[in-house]
Amino acid sequence: MHLVLCVLALENKYRRTCIRAFIYFAEKLLVLLRDGRKLLGLLRSFDQFANVVLEGACERVIVGNLYCDIPLGLYVIRGENVVLIGELDLEKEELPSHMTAVSAAEIKRAQKAEREATDLKGSMRKRMEFLDFD
Repeated sequence: MHLVLCVLALENKYRRTCIRAFIYFAEKLLVLLRDGRKLLGLLRSFDQFANVVLEGACERVIVGNLYCDIPLGLYVIRGENVVLIGELDLEKEELPSHMTAVSAAEIKRAQKAEREATDLKGSMRKRMEFLDFD
């Protein structure tokens, strides 16, 4: 029924796009956001501005060989923040075998440690600028 309404509501030049997009309803998708976050969930709705509604969404956080899926529930994503949308193959394993699932608290600690290491590297580079190694 949704497909019929969608096709009738659009002009001829948009019908194929709507039909192709409809195939992905109830499919598990990966959405990469502008700030680098990766969201997984079932596609429930979208519009011409790439605004997306995901059901059962979770944020996948990866730090080194650790990962955590933080549940978000029903999630509305504004289209201007979407960089990439891709379908996940449910038959294939989503992550390599060397990845280890950890709790949300552990992944937050790992993120903080990684951020501090990056900040330290940046501040050391600034201190060494006067040597002009380039």
